[in-house]
Amino acid sequence: MSKEALNEAAAPAAAAGQSLFPTYARYPLALVKGEGSWLWDDKGNKYLDFMSGIAVTNLGHAPKQVKEALVKQLDELWHVSNLFQIPNQADAAKLITDNSCADAVFFCNSGAEANEAAIKLARRYNQKVLNNGRYEVITFQQSFHGRTLATLTATGQDKVKEGFAPLPEGFVTIPFNDLAALKATISERTAAVMLEMVQAEGGIHPVEASFIAGVAALCEEQGVLLIVDEIQTGIGRTGKLFAYEHFGIEPDIFTMAKGLGSGFPVGAMAAKEKLREGFTAGSHGSTFGGTPIATAAVKATLETIVGERLSERAAKQGQYLIAELREKLAGNDFVLDVRGLGLIVGIECAEPIADILNEAQERGLIALSAGPNVIRLLPNLLVTDEEIDQAVAILTELLAAKRQ
Repeated sequence: MSKEALNEAAAPAAAAGQSLFPTYARYPLALVKGEGSWLWDDKGNKYLDFMSGIAVTNLGHAPKQVKEALVKQLDELWHVSNLFQIPNQADAAKLITDNSCADAVFFCNSGAEANEAAIKLARRYNQKVLNNGRYEVITFQQSFHGRTLATLTATGQDKVKEGFAPLPEGFVTIPFNDLAALKATISERTAAVMLEMVQAEGGIHPVEASFIAGVAALCEEQGVLLIVDEIQTGIGRTGKLFAYEHFGIEPDIFTMAKGLGSGFPVGAMAAKEKLREGFTAGSHGSTFGGTPIATAAVKATLETIVGERLSERAAKQGQYLIAELREKLAGNDFVLDVRGLGLIVGIECAEPIADILNEAQERGLIALSAGPNVIRLLPNLLVTDEEIDQAVAILTELLAAKRQ
């Protein structure tokens, strides 16, 4: 696309922005084209994308396989009600169950909706199937589970809750990686424990292996459901199709979205067979959940990631990225830690890093934060060594200027 065409495509952007609620602290960039690991703005500038739409474009921008599936589906059928059979939806669900510990899938539109479905299923299973009246969900400090009233209440960060009182009852938040706190909190009211394998929004904090093993054992012992939020960690990003696979556990329920449709909005909640009774006809639903178009994107995305073993590639590239960062940043006292799992990587710094992200953009690299002091890197699963080297070189130079 020529620079002139890019300018024409983005011309209305500034005016249109005046009609939007100011719910986002937007960068002064209008991105109008993407291909693989690269983005272009309306002025023709090129950027290396280590944000991936916040772990969404796991196959890079405009992947051929997904594009072809969507174009084919657009020529056939866009939408029918979930009151009818939808072949794409059944096929996409089978891809998930064939490649996970789940037996049943519910499709929705976003990660927040997937987590809402998980919470609802946990409560309804306890109250309608087990008839024990349990409703409480235990979550963890610094977690992030969504922006609906229920999921922001589940989130372990006060900043997302300001101004939305009264919040729904039935949620308790405790310290992360603290098994003693969980043992002390589980009660006859507890329906489920809900957590992320890597707290992404909370600063890129992977779960401790001993902790999650203890959580799984405790849930089994106490008859409590284990919900794993895979919204940001799922679909190959951590080096496994789902991050729970790293830890030798099987959640009763897990959720996914973001990378599931390669940028097409779709989410899903998956669960073990015993929970099928919890969601009977009429108990939950979504008008746009699992449409022919959305599940065409899901099918093509999963077929590509599974068929081309891209989770394994993400593990390899993630190891390379972390190793390069640790080597190049060694001795820089402004950098406190480099951590992550697969291609979800955080660089913890001694001070806020907003200015570093702005300077990185000026040098052609797009990254984002995970809290005020952590640089979050989320390249796509097909990122090359050369692209990693380029990103590391930019960050190394910027962080060197911050040495204490």
